[in-house]
Amino acid sequence: MNLAILGANGRMGRALLEAAQSDNELTVTLACVRESSSLVGQSVRQLVNVSAAQVPDFTVFGISDNADVVIDFTLPVALQAHLDICVKMQRPVVIGTTGLSDEQLSAIGAAANHIPIVFAANYSVGVTLMTKLCRMAAQTLGDTADIEIIEAHHRFKRDAPSGTAMAIGEAIADQLDIKLQDHAIYGREGDTGERNQRTIGFSTIRGGDIIGDHTALFADIGERVEITHKASSRQTFALGALRAAKWLLNKPAGLYDMEDVLGLK
Repeated sequence: MNLAILGANGRMGRALLEAAQSDNELTVTLACVRESSSLVGQSVRQLVNVSAAQVPDFTVFGISDNADVVIDFTLPVALQAHLDICVKMQRPVVIGTTGLSDEQLSAIGAAANHIPIVFAANYSVGVTLMTKLCRMAAQTLGDTADIEIIEAHHRFKRDAPSGTAMAIGEAIADQLDIKLQDHAIYGREGDTGERNQRTIGFSTIRGGDIIGDHTALFADIGERVEITHKASSRQTFALGALRAAKWLLNKPAGLYDMEDVLGLK
């Protein structure tokens, strides 16, 4: 299967190139960077020690006929242009961009009417399982426990809370039949008063080179349950995204997530 990787010079782009190199079922036929990048036209070896196609710019060359599936881990500002090209070329796309607005999320849904899309805030198999476990915990403990989500990432991460933390919160809120936007608390300072048990708290840590840690805390009187996932390498996200790309090939148009990919629904 042939892949196009957008944002090939980013942290996730490089991890995807490295992971694809060791997979005999995959070939990277298009690696894309920003038009202004000094890497345009250079070998992918400039990014990682792999042998692959040159690095054309996505906005100039579009998706070539020899790319079966597109993987997009770029910035929100580029999302609409990428979706438009994928719809025009009828290419399935795996999207890992986070920090999206409601309008951009709606754009993904609209594009999914025409092409198959896997969209997830986190492509780790472990995080997907964690989210499933959080649903189960919310079903059992949600009426009495206080729920807090704690996440930690490297100093370079631009959005907060992380997309993964928000996805976990959304899953818990959905299980509790509430809207996260009405019950989320993103910071506490000063005299906040007694905690409202129907809220979901978020705590964000940024520092160093932390790949990604997430904990969902269900704290009741006399006991608490903590569900934690810690990533030690970006390869876990890259391998999950490649797994999603393989699964997505030849699927009908629609919006899917990692629970679909892993058969957890």
